[in-house]
Amino acid sequence: MGDTNLSQEEINALFNAADDGESPSTADGGLILADDQKDTIGEVANISMGTAATTLFSLVNKKVEISTPVVSISNWDEIVNMYEKPCVLVKIAYTKGLDGTNVLVLKDRDVKVITDLMMGGDGTNTDGEITELHLSAISEAMNQMMGSAATSLSSMLNMMVDISPPTSDLMDLAESPDGGEIDDFLKGAFVKIEFKMLIGDLVDSKIMQLYPISLAQEMCQSVFETMENDTNSTVDEPASAAPTPTPAPAPAPQAAPNMQAVPPMSPPPMAPQQTMQQQVNVEQAQFTPFAQNIMPAYSPENIDLIMDVPLEVTVELGRTHKSIHDILEFAPGTIIELNKIAGEPVDVLVNGKYVAKGEVVVIEEAFGVRITEIVK
Repeated sequence: MGDTNLSQEEINALFNAADDGESPSTADGGLILADDQKDTIGEVANISMGTAATTLFSLVNKKVEISTPVVSISNWDEIVNMYEKPCVLVKIAYTKGLDGTNVLVLKDRDVKVITDLMMGGDGTNTDGEITELHLSAISEAMNQMMGSAATSLSSMLNMMVDISPPTSDLMDLAESPDGGEIDDFLKGAFVKIEFKMLIGDLVDSKIMQLYPISLAQEMCQSVFETMENDTNSTVDEPASAAPTPTPAPAPAPQAAPNMQAVPPMSPPPMAPQQTMQQQVNVEQAQFTPFAQNIMPAYSPENIDLIMDVPLEVTVELGRTHKSIHDILEFAPGTIIELNKIAGEPVDVLVNGKYVAKGEVVVIEEAFGVRITEIVK
């Protein structure tokens, strides 16, 4: 039993399993992916991440492009060699439809750019270390992205697919996977799906999506079953009915004795049709000239119908921009500097539209605004 050599029967069984479309196995029992399964996973990832890119565009307001994925079998050492800097690992678990977890690997600078764009910046604020704010922002971005990707999976697999809220962690990839800080499936062979991601002219890098091989095979099996069900549900064309025998022509009537058969009469030739040309009177169209002095009718009394419609009048003293960090430090006594100079007219807005300028006055115990200029 200690002999590790495979017999000819076992070798033949392995080849037969591959020929039957089953998932091939390695000599130590580990599962790998066949080429058709890799193609299937690549197509699923391409559609899912395409949907996710559209969602990311709505979050960062920048053009987002994700290239065609490249699917391969990898291990942790290969990932460490590809990414030297600390990276952000985003873990997403499937809670319905599929059973397993996938991990997204993002570069720390890419996370900073996405966070800055989500906060209303221009994407250039990438100094400093990754903070909880960055991790929370990228978790929310991935929650929406992978949520839309799960919706695409639901359509492809013909079943409900849902995910748990993602969790993000900053990790030094040089750490040993045996430390227990990463998922168990990353300690062996796993499926690596690599994309190239472009965000405007700010990000041009690669991101990776890591799947357990068992989860990838489950997705492939679901795709194959969906395709098979679609094929079986297609209504077959009804079998063509048996050809109806054509009745034999009735025998020609026998001519009576001493009677000659009369040949069939051919239709008389038709006279050629004569084309009748109808006389039509053609005259030049006459149009009534437009009068230059006609003014459109105007009923000033109609404005009375909207005289009682209430409008919201807002007086804006000034504006400023603050980061979330600054806002969280607000406390009683905090002074916020505005973009208005002392004594400068304030803006008067009606239903959010800028209509006038004015100066602040005091009427008994209440503030008021004296209109100084109407904005055209």
